[in-house]
Amino acid sequence: MNREAGARAGADVDAGPSDDAGAGVSTDAGAEAVVLRRARAVDARAAADVWLRSFAAALPTVVRPRSDSEVRAYFRHVVVERYETWVAQEDDGAVAGVMVLEGEELSQLYLAPERRGCGIGDRFVALAKERRADGLSLWTFQVNAPARRFYERHGFRAVEWTDGDRNEEREPDVRYEWRPRSA
Repeated sequence: MNREAGARAGADVDAGPSDDAGAGVSTDAGAEAVVLRRARAVDARAAADVWLRSFAAALPTVVRPRSDSEVRAYFRHVVVERYETWVAQEDDGAVAGVMVLEGEELSQLYLAPERRGCGIGDRFVALAKERRADGLSLWTFQVNAPARRFYERHGFRAVEWTDGDRNEEREPDVRYEWRPRSA
């Protein structure tokens, strides 16, 4: 779900290394170790389910133009296969979050609703900044004040506001950018 297909970073976010295996830095988040790692094909359904639950919890007034099965198919055939997709994996193997990078865009960052506020979103943003050290951009819905505050806290600046005419949901959105400070 690119911009035209409805992707928005941060539907449900928290108020490492350069390779698949590298970001497996474990941390205690809510009494359970969470590892950030590259998604594999087998993770697509769990990542889509996190997206679906997160979207429903954080954006109850936003009408989703895609069915659950269409979202799952998109994750299976596009997101995990084509983009740099990361998951937050609990020590029991459950997927607690998903982050997707498309070029310099942080196109998706979603957490299981029960994992908000545990620092996983902060870790995903740190990883995104590490992976895209020259800068990042993202879109989020204007109605999503918690996500907007989250990104602003992480140094993102709002640079464009739209009426939603360029997204599937037709929901007003805002584009954010993060650029590293010059040395």
